[in-house]
Amino acid sequence: MTMLRCFVPLFATVTAFAVSAGAQEPALGVWQVPPDAKGQVGHVKIAPCGVALCGTIIRAFGPGGDPITTRNVGKRILWDMQPAGQGAYKRGRVYVPAHDRTYDARMKLRGGRTLSIEGCVGPVCKGQEWTRVQ
Repeated sequence: MTMLRCFVPLFATVTAFAVSAGAQEPALGVWQVPPDAKGQVGHVKIAPCGVALCGTIIRAFGPGGDPITTRNVGKRILWDMQPAGQGAYKRGRVYVPAHDRTYDARMKLRGGRTLSIEGCVGPVCKGQEWTRVQ
């Protein structure tokens, strides 16, 4: 009976910590990507998907800032982003609509308002800075 008394508080503490840590994931939220070649921008919602993070385009805007309809809205463009500590994520994948290709990816939160995303082919990487919307 003593072991059970010790286990229950320990389980409650571990569970509370896990829920708290997940709720404080710094990259969660909505991010605006820089304008593409047409001057269009998108908003990407980053949310948990299993033990990783995924990002889906939830809306798009034309060069004047007006909402537009595009085939990319609703498309998942980030997945399997594994937390690596201190606002960094690795071993993910990113889909780049302009290239119609998927790349190895990593990302890093910078100052809470900027998210650096890099897509890589082997050792060669290119990146973007996304800005927090929500």
